[in-house]
Amino acid sequence: MFMKVGSIITHSQKLQDDVQKLALKVKHHEDNMKVLKNQSNKLDESILDMQVTLGKYHYSMTEEEEAQYANRQQSEQQTIKCILKQEKTAAAIVCSIKIHQLSQSLKLPFTKDVLGVVATLGKVNDDNFSRLLAEYLGLETMLAIVCRSCESVKDLEEYDRNDIIDQNAGLHGLGPSIGRIIDGRFLVICLENLRMYSGELVSNDPQRRLALLKPKLHSGESPSGFLGFAVNMIHVDPMHLSCITSDGKGLRETLFYSLFSHLQVYRTRSEMQRAIPCISDGGISLDGGIIKRTGFFSLGVREEVAVRFPLSSGLRKLPLNIIETEEELKLMHWKRERCAEDMQREESLLKNAKSFFDRKRQELMEHLRESSQYVAQTTMIVVMVIHCGCFLTLQCIKI
Repeated sequence: MFMKVGSIITHSQKLQDDVQKLALKVKHHEDNMKVLKNQSNKLDESILDMQVTLGKYHYSMTEEEEAQYANRQQSEQQTIKCILKQEKTAAAIVCSIKIHQLSQSLKLPFTKDVLGVVATLGKVNDDNFSRLLAEYLGLETMLAIVCRSCESVKDLEEYDRNDIIDQNAGLHGLGPSIGRIIDGRFLVICLENLRMYSGELVSNDPQRRLALLKPKLHSGESPSGFLGFAVNMIHVDPMHLSCITSDGKGLRETLFYSLFSHLQVYRTRSEMQRAIPCISDGGISLDGGIIKRTGFFSLGVREEVAVRFPLSSGLRKLPLNIIETEEELKLMHWKRERCAEDMQREESLLKNAKSFFDRKRQELMEHLRESSQYVAQTTMIVVMVIHCGCFLTLQCIKI
């Protein structure tokens, strides 16, 4: 009997210890939630202040600046029209979703991580250069869909039990609902799987260009006619300059570096040919010369690619403080997204901790209730035994 009571006491103590540990765990997650909410509120305030600053600047645009902005918009729209003409492509479907903002109405979770089509994610300052880059990359790459993560790639296309494409899911299932279908293969680029640029950036450059070493001939001089690297001659919208990947990389360091690497741009074909000894990742010249990579020359008549990069010649030169504010705003939005993800994760951990705490506390209460009943019954039996023992003793004395 006494061994049973000792066991009850030991188990009670263990349950109380467990409840206390879980209570501390709940408090830990609650404290984390308070810190994250405080961070989120501060980020929201910073974002609002920056949006007000940018709003005031854009409101003060001159007529000339508004005309330049309209020219840029027209160039972008022309590129999108060319993509939409590629009717049976995944790129046309993605563009339709983006321009008509269909992702919310159609409840498409995967579109959050789909940045768009390659041709819409960069701009150049010259139509001839745009044609050259489009020819160098080819139509399939220009129409490639760019995603942040592998999960969004999986969502674009699903398969049945026999590993056959499910025509009712992903982009295949979405197409008919907006009057489009996909015919054939389509290229998807996942940023988190690319070989990213890991070097330095050009200091104090609003466009965050890559600090690439200029090519050198055996004489130590730079080749004549060298204009720059294609990856740095792409204009990237401020919203895509950084914080595209989870580690804060932008499109130039990921997508365009993967597409162009150290592709060199020359003024003329003859100057490019003389520079062959120092060309490692291909070259193009403004008069139509193309070297795909070392030893691979593209000869013959130039091809006209249906889809090209829009022009940036109409882009106004923003004041440095406005450029910095736009970049900082993008960073704040990125931090806000990471904070929201942390809050969601912490909230889940808190919910689980509370659930375990409630179950363990209920277990302790039931144990204490059962133990108290057992102790009460045991005490009554002991009293009865003692009482009976005393009665028998008295009877013996009388005898």
